[in-house]
Amino acid sequence: MSAQTLEVHGKKISLPTGLFIGGEFKKAREGRTFPIENPATGKEIIQVQEGQAEDVDDAVAAARKTFKSKEYEEFGAVNRAKCMIKLADLMEEHFEELVTLEMVDTGKTRHQASNLDVPASIGTLRYYAGWADKILGQSNSDIPKVFGYTRREPVGVCGQIIPWNFPLLMFTWKIAPAFATGNTVVIKSAETTPLNALKMCELIQKAGFPAGSVNLVSGYGKTVGAAIAQHMDVDKVAFTGSTATGRNILRAAANSNLKKVTLELGGKSPNIVFPDADLEKAVDWSVWGIHMNFGQTCHAGTRIYVHEDIYDKFLEAYTTKMKAIQVGDNFGEGVSQGPQQSKMQYEKIQSYLKAGKDEGATVHLGGKAKDLGNEGYYIEPTIFTDVTPNMKIVKEEIFGPVVVVAKFKSEEEVIELANDTTYGLAAGIHTKDYERAVRVTSALKAGTTWVNMFNFVHWSMPFGGYKESGIGRECGDAALENYTETKTVYWNMGMPPPTDGSK
Repeated sequence: MSAQTLEVHGKKISLPTGLFIGGEFKKAREGRTFPIENPATGKEIIQVQEGQAEDVDDAVAAARKTFKSKEYEEFGAVNRAKCMIKLADLMEEHFEELVTLEMVDTGKTRHQASNLDVPASIGTLRYYAGWADKILGQSNSDIPKVFGYTRREPVGVCGQIIPWNFPLLMFTWKIAPAFATGNTVVIKSAETTPLNALKMCELIQKAGFPAGSVNLVSGYGKTVGAAIAQHMDVDKVAFTGSTATGRNILRAAANSNLKKVTLELGGKSPNIVFPDADLEKAVDWSVWGIHMNFGQTCHAGTRIYVHEDIYDKFLEAYTTKMKAIQVGDNFGEGVSQGPQQSKMQYEKIQSYLKAGKDEGATVHLGGKAKDLGNEGYYIEPTIFTDVTPNMKIVKEEIFGPVVVVAKFKSEEEVIELANDTTYGLAAGIHTKDYERAVRVTSALKAGTTWVNMFNFVHWSMPFGGYKESGIGRECGDAALENYTETKTVYWNMGMPPPTDGSK
């Protein structure tokens, strides 16, 4: 089906709107479409095809056909690497379009989309292209009269479900290790942010990916996501999103064909400032800890614990920086915080603001929506103080520009406070004491820990969580384990058959 032209702030962008199945853009079987809106205005900008369970069946069938084909097997690792490198090249050629689509789809500022989301997505592809021909097994010649070796083989058809907060980056985080290791993919974009996934499939066509190796079914979680999770011919599912949905996916996988599952879920990350920290740098990194993507990131530093000796100084400097954040239309000059991504998320954040007030926390800054008169979804940067450990705003993931700041007295106390959560995705500390840095990061129950920084993730290093923050790791060579099966081969080199001991 033909592409549409989307006009965004004077730019015209050609965008396919169909399902991408078997290397072609197609209408959904039922012919339904669903609207996509600009969170800066709350207005519809385009309609895209809405997949259903039967469209997932078609996509899985296409992925299975490709995976089983002799042509795909013979296509090989070197050619898969070339495809990913070509896709990265095409992304650089279409850099401005990808930035603009990310901005209008998510509400991100140009600064973030052009400096983080698009470059990191390109970097991810180039990194895994380098891994494609290095998925190696091991050999063992130390077993008497036996030669043993292992093969790392692709899992098969991989279902992938990505979130709305980093739609382009999560698309590449998912498809790159899966394709590099020789699998085929059926991916679902978030229903509120499908635009760059559609654009990427157009570029995938141009990059020469084998038809059926990457398939996209746009649609809703309760239909498309559920169909992928419970599909009997999907061998593995990878999901990034809420812990509640992760539980549902794990149940569906167990109740169907016991498919392999990796989950990257929620967080409530502690950010600890010790009295010997470089105060200015600690403040700047703590602002970035919540300001990145306007708090809409699973590893946001939403619980800031500051030693009582420097609490007042830190809070004063931190408040000054948070006040300076300019909230507005993300395409506007000088704007550093755009809208929250959707009306649902906007209303959810407001419910937490109310809960914090009702439970007796002090609104030190912000604490309400920001009305710009354009029906967009804007929230003021918010600081709560005078909090207790059992408050909702301390316990639950808010996913917005809302932090709590609390005092602590000792290292032992703050470690206990930091680990007092069902999550374990990330944590940060600020200190000049090297021994303390090693000691405390070792004690924190989190998959990623930062020292004198926050909210920095790189595609070459594993990312994932402890406890209810997930199962498995993304990025780095750790992600390759999720997409390969290890086969052990024993080769008889002269070992006689066993006997029962009789003569």
